[in-house]
Amino acid sequence: MTTDLPTTSLPSLDDLPGHYIRRLQQIAVALFMDELKDWNLTPVQYAALNAAARMPDIEQGALARAIGFDTSTTGGVVDRLERQGLIVRKQSPQDRRVRLLATTAAGRALLDEVQPGVAQVQERILAPLPAEERPLFLRMLRTLVEANNELSRAPREMPDGR
Repeated sequence: MTTDLPTTSLPSLDDLPGHYIRRLQQIAVALFMDELKDWNLTPVQYAALNAAARMPDIEQGALARAIGFDTSTTGGVVDRLERQGLIVRKQSPQDRRVRLLATTAAGRALLDEVQPGVAQVQERILAPLPAEERPLFLRMLRTLVEANNELSRAPREMPDGR
Protein backbone atom coordinates (compact mmCIF):
# COMPACT_ATOMS: atom_id res chain seq x y z
CA MET A 1 0.00 0.00 0.00
CA THR A 2 1.42 3.36 -0.97
CA THR A 3 0.37 6.76 0.14
CA ASP A 4 1.33 9.73 -1.94
CA LEU A 5 1.84 13.15 -0.50
CA PRO A 6 -0.17 15.86 -2.14
CA THR A 7 2.10 17.44 -4.74
CA THR A 8 1.29 20.89 -3.40
CA SER A 9 3.44 20.17 -0.32
CA LEU A 10 6.54 19.46 -2.42
CA PRO A 11 8.76 22.29 -3.58
CA SER A 12 9.31 22.64 -7.28
CA LEU A 13 12.84 21.77 -8.37
CA ASP A 14 12.82 25.19 -10.04
CA ASP A 15 12.82 26.74 -6.56
CA LEU A 16 15.81 24.74 -5.24
CA PRO A 17 19.25 26.31 -5.75
CA GLY A 18 20.88 22.95 -4.99
CA HIS A 19 19.15 21.46 -8.02
CA TYR A 20 20.62 24.14 -10.28
CA ILE A 21 24.07 23.83 -8.71
CA ARG A 22 24.06 20.07 -9.32
CA ARG A 23 22.92 20.60 -12.91
CA LEU A 24 25.55 23.28 -13.52
CA GLN A 25 28.24 20.91 -12.23
CA GLN A 26 27.03 18.24 -14.67
CA ILE A 27 27.11 20.78 -17.49
CA ALA A 28 30.60 21.99 -16.53
CA VAL A 29 31.95 18.41 -16.59
CA ALA A 30 30.26 17.72 -19.94
CA LEU A 31 31.75 20.88 -21.45
CA PHE A 32 35.21 20.05 -20.05
CA MET A 33 35.08 16.53 -21.47
CA ASP A 34 33.89 17.88 -24.82
CA GLU A 35 36.59 20.54 -25.13
CA LEU A 36 39.40 18.27 -23.90
CA LYS A 37 38.30 14.95 -25.42
CA ASP A 38 41.53 14.63 -27.41
CA TRP A 39 43.62 14.67 -24.22
CA ASN A 40 41.74 12.06 -22.17
CA LEU A 41 41.93 14.32 -19.12
CA THR A 42 39.21 14.66 -16.48
CA PRO A 43 38.40 17.84 -14.54
CA VAL A 44 39.78 16.28 -11.34
CA GLN A 45 43.00 15.23 -13.08
CA TYR A 46 43.36 18.74 -14.46
CA ALA A 47 42.82 20.24 -10.99
CA ALA A 48 45.45 17.95 -9.44
CA LEU A 49 47.97 18.57 -12.21
CA ASN A 50 47.36 22.32 -12.13
CA ALA A 51 47.76 22.48 -8.33
CA ALA A 52 50.91 20.33 -8.39
CA ALA A 53 52.41 22.62 -11.05
CA ARG A 54 51.54 25.76 -9.10
CA MET A 55 52.77 24.31 -5.78
CA PRO A 56 55.89 22.26 -6.52
CA ASP A 57 56.79 19.55 -4.01
CA ILE A 58 53.35 19.54 -2.42
CA GLU A 59 52.48 16.62 -0.14
CA GLN A 60 49.64 14.45 -1.48
CA GLY A 61 47.30 15.19 1.45
CA ALA A 62 47.90 18.91 1.03
CA LEU A 63 47.13 18.55 -2.69
CA ALA A 64 43.83 16.88 -1.82
CA ARG A 65 42.93 19.76 0.50
CA ALA A 66 44.04 22.35 -2.07
CA ILE A 67 41.65 21.00 -4.71
CA GLY A 68 38.85 20.07 -2.29
CA PHE A 69 38.88 16.30 -2.82
CA ASP A 70 39.10 13.44 -0.36
CA THR A 71 42.49 11.78 -0.02
CA SER A 72 41.44 8.42 -1.46
CA THR A 73 40.07 9.99 -4.66
CA THR A 74 43.18 12.16 -4.93
CA GLY A 75 45.42 9.12 -4.43
CA GLY A 76 43.81 7.36 -7.39
CA VAL A 77 44.08 10.49 -9.51
CA VAL A 78 47.76 10.92 -8.65
CA ASP A 79 48.39 7.23 -9.42
CA ARG A 80 46.90 7.70 -12.91
CA LEU A 81 48.84 10.91 -13.53
CA GLU A 82 52.04 9.20 -12.39
CA ARG A 83 51.41 6.21 -14.72
CA GLN A 84 50.96 8.69 -17.58
CA GLY A 85 54.30 10.32 -16.74
CA LEU A 86 52.71 13.66 -15.82
CA ILE A 87 53.54 13.69 -12.09
CA VAL A 88 56.37 12.16 -10.06
CA ARG A 89 56.46 11.27 -6.38
CA LYS A 90 59.67 12.17 -4.57
CA GLN A 91 60.78 11.38 -1.06
CA SER A 92 60.76 14.34 1.30
CA PRO A 93 64.27 15.26 2.48
CA GLN A 94 62.81 16.13 5.92
CA ASP A 95 60.69 12.99 6.41
CA ARG A 96 61.39 9.79 4.48
CA ARG A 97 57.77 8.63 4.98
CA VAL A 98 56.36 11.65 3.13
CA ARG A 99 56.05 11.71 -0.65
CA LEU A 100 56.12 15.02 -2.45
CA LEU A 101 54.51 15.57 -5.82
CA ALA A 102 55.95 17.44 -8.75
CA THR A 103 54.87 17.79 -12.34
CA THR A 104 57.13 16.41 -15.02
CA ALA A 105 58.11 18.28 -18.16
CA ALA A 106 55.38 16.27 -19.93
CA GLY A 107 52.86 17.35 -17.27
CA ARG A 108 53.76 21.01 -17.65
CA ALA A 109 53.63 20.69 -21.45
CA LEU A 110 50.18 19.10 -21.21
CA LEU A 111 48.95 21.96 -19.01
CA ASP A 112 50.18 24.47 -21.57
CA GLU A 113 48.60 22.49 -24.40
CA VAL A 114 45.15 22.19 -22.79
CA GLN A 115 44.98 25.74 -21.44
CA PRO A 116 43.11 27.14 -24.47
CA GLY A 117 40.51 24.37 -24.11
CA VAL A 118 40.15 25.00 -20.37
CA ALA A 119 39.64 28.71 -21.08
CA GLN A 120 37.03 27.80 -23.72
CA VAL A 121 35.15 25.68 -21.17
CA GLN A 122 34.94 28.68 -18.84
CA GLU A 123 33.71 30.85 -21.70
CA ARG A 124 31.07 28.31 -22.68
CA ILE A 125 29.84 27.99 -19.10
CA LEU A 126 29.44 31.75 -18.76
CA ALA A 127 28.28 32.46 -22.34
CA PRO A 128 24.56 32.77 -21.45
CA LEU A 129 25.34 35.62 -19.04
CA PRO A 130 25.95 39.16 -20.28
CA ALA A 131 29.66 39.99 -20.04
CA GLU A 132 29.05 42.66 -17.40
CA GLU A 133 27.26 40.16 -15.10
CA ARG A 134 29.95 37.45 -15.21
CA PRO A 135 32.23 38.97 -12.52
CA LEU A 136 29.24 39.33 -10.17
CA PHE A 137 28.18 35.72 -10.79
CA LEU A 138 31.71 34.48 -10.10
CA ARG A 139 31.95 36.61 -6.95
CA MET A 140 28.61 35.28 -5.68
CA LEU A 141 29.55 31.69 -6.52
CA ARG A 142 32.88 32.07 -4.69
CA THR A 143 31.06 33.56 -1.68
CA LEU A 144 28.70 30.58 -1.48
CA VAL A 145 31.48 28.01 -1.83
CA GLU A 146 33.83 29.69 0.65
CA ALA A 147 31.08 30.32 3.22
CA ASN A 148 30.01 26.67 3.06
CA ASN A 149 33.49 25.15 2.62
CA GLU A 150 33.58 23.49 6.04
CA LEU A 151 30.34 21.66 5.29
CA SER A 152 31.99 19.79 2.43
CA ARG A 153 33.11 16.17 2.74
CA ALA A 154 36.51 17.47 1.64
CA PRO A 155 36.94 21.12 2.65
CA ARG A 156 39.38 23.06 0.51
CA GLU A 157 42.44 24.39 2.27
CA MET A 158 45.27 26.14 0.51
CA PRO A 159 48.71 25.19 1.88
CA ASP A 160 50.91 28.05 3.02
CA GLY A 161 48.23 30.57 2.06
CA ARG A 162 48.56 29.78 -1.65
